[in-house]
Amino acid sequence: METPEGKSPAKDDPVAVAILGALANVSSLSFKDIAVHIAEHRRRPKDGPELWKRYLNAVKQQAVFLARQGRVEIIRKGEVADPNDFKGIVRLRLAQKKPK
Repeated sequence: METPEGKSPAKDDPVAVAILGALANVSSLSFKDIAVHIAEHRRRPKDGPELWKRYLNAVKQQAVFLARQGRVEIIRKGEVADPNDFKGIVRLRLAQKKPK
C-alpha cells in the first residue's frame, strides 16, 4: 500500500506498537502502567527496578502522536482531553467509535 506521493507509509514506532498492544485488552492505562509494561518486556539482568522511567517520556510522546491520529484517547476526569493541551493525571484508552 502506498501513499499518493508514491512512498510506503511509515511503520509505527515500537513504543506506539507497545501502547496499542497494552491497551488491547484493558479499558484504560496510565502512562506509567504502559512504561512499566514496556520495561518488563525489555528488561535485562543488570537493569534496576526504576527501568520504566527511561520509557516514560517516549510513552507520553507516542501517546500524543496516536491521539492526534485518532487511534487512542487521552482521558482526564472521565472526559476526552485535547492531545495538544492537557495536564494533570490522565489515562489512555483505545479510541471509542462514535455512535451514528
